[in-house]
Amino acid sequence: MVLGRLSSAALLMSGVAALVAPERVASALALSPVSSRGLAETRAGLGGTYAALGGWALVSNSPASHVAIGTTWIGAAAARLASLALDRPRTDTTFWTYLAVEIGFGCMALGTACAQSRRPLAGGTR
Repeated sequence: MVLGRLSSAALLMSGVAALVAPERVASALALSPVSSRGLAETRAGLGGTYAALGGWALVSNSPASHVAIGTTWIGAAAARLASLALDRPRTDTTFWTYLAVEIGFGCMALGTACAQSRRPLAGGTR
């Protein structure tokens, strides 16, 4: 359960970072928001979405919330891997670190969801 909460907190913090410092997040991700609209989209898409999902999972702590978090992280990793063939980006240590983080946090959250779904509910019923 702790690993799932860690994964949720990481997604929440990622979103908060994009909300409060979209320029720095965009730069770290090699994005180029060239207008105030680009900054607004970074804030909304990477900030608000991730902060809300991570925050919800921290508060609810349900297996479904951990599945949502894990699926989000694994989806990002899958898209990153697909980009190698589709976009042929220049990769550096940061690219591979992000991939490892996405896979790691995704597995943590999905593992937590599996463990929670195997535990009996109060009273021994499901």
